[in-house]
This record gives sequence, structure tokens and C-alpha cells, in this order.
Amino acid sequence: MTTPDNDEQARHKAKMEKRKAVQDAEVASKTIAEKGLLIVNTGPGKGKSTAAFGLVLRALGYGWRIGVVQFVKGAWDTGEKHALERFGDLVSWHTMGEGFTWETQDRARDVAAANRAWAKARELMADPTIRLVVLDELNIALRYDYLPLAEVVETLKARRGDLHVIVTGRNAKPELIEAADLVTEMTLVKHHFASGVKAQQGIEF
Repeated sequence: MTTPDNDEQARHKAKMEKRKAVQDAEVASKTIAEKGLLIVNTGPGKGKSTAAFGLVLRALGYGWRIGVVQFVKGAWDTGEKHALERFGDLVSWHTMGEGFTWETQDRARDVAAANRAWAKARELMADPTIRLVVLDELNIALRYDYLPLAEVVETLKARRGDLHVIVTGRNAKPELIEAADLVTEMTLVKHHFASGVKAQQGIEF
């Protein structure tokens, strides 16, 4: 006689067999084994850059060379920079911004900094030894029209076939979203800053 527990197990097994068949068919339908991706992390929620650096850590686990350009964050002393410096020549890190635009209050200075950062980004993307480039807060530079949007999007679309690029920052432009292979929007549900908690070392930076 089949016990209720055995009945439940049998139903679960049958359900998972069907689920596996669907998953296997879905995977089998994909024909592209490898492709350099344009990834955009945007939205008002926390974690856009954090997610990008998590992917950097994964890639470093396979010995990839990584390029990082920070478009906005100025002289911030961040944990991720300290951690990635330990990987030596595998990471080419460039903090090119001079702080948030409301801190500099100088549009010409911000535009000049953004253009220097974009020149460095193009240099890293052209380096055939680099497989992943993070353009941290590029969306902010595009939002304030510090860089020509059409040129940036076309350059990203024309990247070499094996290069992955991650763009972070709020308010990603529709043109960039359209060009991207993967877009994740971080949704703000609750943030400790609203209840008076300041940015903390090891959490925010």
C-alpha cells in the first residue's frame, strides 16, 4: 500500500521530471555557445555596481583580465578597489571621475573628466587581452549629456565579439537599453539611508 508520504514523493518526482524536460528543451534550443555581452545595471535600488563587481570576481576566478573605469566616483577609498588590487596585473583600474556633479558644481570640469574616462574606456575595450570591462556610473555621464550618446552606444555595439561590457548607474538611456543584451533594473523597496543610517565602510564603499 502506498503511504501519503510516498504519494507526495511520487507527485513531486513526476512534476520535476516534466520540469526537467521543459528546461532541457529550452537549453537545447540555444545555439550560441559564446558571445560578448553588453550588460546594463540600472534603476533606483542599491546594488548596481556591487553586482558588476560580483561578476568581476567570477571572471577573475577563471583568470580573465578585467578593466574598470569609474566615471563619477572620485577619490572614494573603496573596498572593491582594495580587493581587486590584490589580483595584480589581471585588473586595470581607473578612477577617472571627480565626484558627483552636485559636489563639483562645474559642468565644464565634469564634461572634461567624462571625456577622459571615455577615452580610457575605449583604450581598455581595444585591448585584446581584456575580456571584461566595467564602465561604472557611465549612465550618470550620459544622463547629464557629458558624452555624445550616439557615439557611446555605437562604440559599445561595435565592440569585438568576445568582449563583455558592464554599464552601471541610474537612469540608463533608452538607446543603451535597446542595444544591451542583458538589462537588470534594481528596484528600491527599502533603504537604511531613509532611516538615518549613513554610508558604511564595507557595505556602501
